[in-house]
Amino acid sequence: MYYSLTRRYAPAGITIRPSPVAPGGERRTAVPVPQRIVHEVNAVEFGEATRYRQRRLVVGSDEVAAAFADAALAAVRPHLASPAERVRIVKPLDVVEPRSRGPEGGTFPGWLAPINRSRGGQTHVLRGAAVLAAGYLPRNQEGLVDMSGPAADLSPFSRTHNIVVEFDPAEDASWADVDAAVRRGLLRLAVHLADAAVDAEPDAVEDLAQPHRAVDPTGGLPRVGAITNLQTQGAFKDVFVYGRSMAGSLPTLIDPAEVDDGAVVSGQYGHPALRNPTYVHQNHPVVAALRARDGDDLRFAGLVLCPEPVEQAGKELMSEHAAWLCRAAGFDAVIVTKEGAGNADNDLALKVDALEAAGVPAVPLYPELSGPDGTGPPLVAGPRRGSLVSTGNYDQRVSLPAVERALGGPRLDVADVEATAAVEVPVATILGALSPLGAGRFTCRSTPPQEEPVQEGAA
Repeated sequence: MYYSLTRRYAPAGITIRPSPVAPGGERRTAVPVPQRIVHEVNAVEFGEATRYRQRRLVVGSDEVAAAFADAALAAVRPHLASPAERVRIVKPLDVVEPRSRGPEGGTFPGWLAPINRSRGGQTHVLRGAAVLAAGYLPRNQEGLVDMSGPAADLSPFSRTHNIVVEFDPAEDASWADVDAAVRRGLLRLAVHLADAAVDAEPDAVEDLAQPHRAVDPTGGLPRVGAITNLQTQGAFKDVFVYGRSMAGSLPTLIDPAEVDDGAVVSGQYGHPALRNPTYVHQNHPVVAALRARDGDDLRFAGLVLCPEPVEQAGKELMSEHAAWLCRAAGFDAVIVTKEGAGNADNDLALKVDALEAAGVPAVPLYPELSGPDGTGPPLVAGPRRGSLVSTGNYDQRVSLPAVERALGGPRLDVADVEATAAVEVPVATILGALSPLGAGRFTCRSTPPQEEPVQEGAA
């Protein structure tokens, strides 16, 4: 069942009208207003068949296996990990939020849906649930997710009910084929789970503000957009747009509603704290903030995707072209984000410098690498001028208590301990803790000066 835009769940005044007659007499239908049909998930369990009712998600175990059926995989083992449980997930790979456009399909274009499908309209979301793959892949810099304890305050995936899928590669499968099989399985499972909620009453309906066109009046408000850098360093450190690597592409404007529906899928397993899993792209925090403020103190101008080349000449080309594209699209200011560390910091700095030189103010989101006590030089490479937002310190240490069970493997290899053991790790190890897209929870605060104690007898 789909919820009509004229029903009580939709905001008043929204209608869909045919567009004016195009040149040549062809009449085209306007793209429906993008909406998220939100179904909250407060509990998850295994059962014979997948179903959703009253905010409880039941996952059919055999259906998980069916979603991951592939010649490159010998076996998969689904598990559950919910907030506050004494569970640790090691070797996490990608994380995906369950979403579905119902019987017509259209989620994850380039992977599960054609590119030339209908756009806009309604997407069902299981908010509070996530599907997560965990296990060994080459170039996977090992991280962790603790569902309780100090690390649970730092990772966005400690607050979701996670369907965690462990996997065994087939004996003769290449690692590239294993990686692709796990990715397809995650996406299939995410859609399958969300399909179970299509007929359920929603908890909320969210209108998604579309970018403000340069030809439209702004009411005196600045047009603010976003540049999202995507890591493109080859196998296991790559991000896909419409099913293809962004490597070699020039910066491009993209409909943010397409990103909501899974046009950007992560295959990037470096730097756990600085990783942007597919889940984070689906809920792009910078885009969400710009949408929320659209019409108040700014106009949401749009989203530009840009690769992060390895070579310097490529970085300079991407930065100059991104700045030109933003200016041509009428952006008055830009928020710039990245993925990864070190190499990616140069991409961030060069883009900010190019934007500022083009007369477009830019603010980047940067994690710091300031040493365990926070006193070291914070940036590998920074812009020549302007402001920046810190997402936290990569090197800060966190002591984690022992847990009752671990998923993803028997050991936390990065610390050379049993996966369930008490351990001290840098924040760099915690998945999504320093999210360059703004999904983390670190923030800055001013510390008031401490008053000096008054000594007895002092005048």
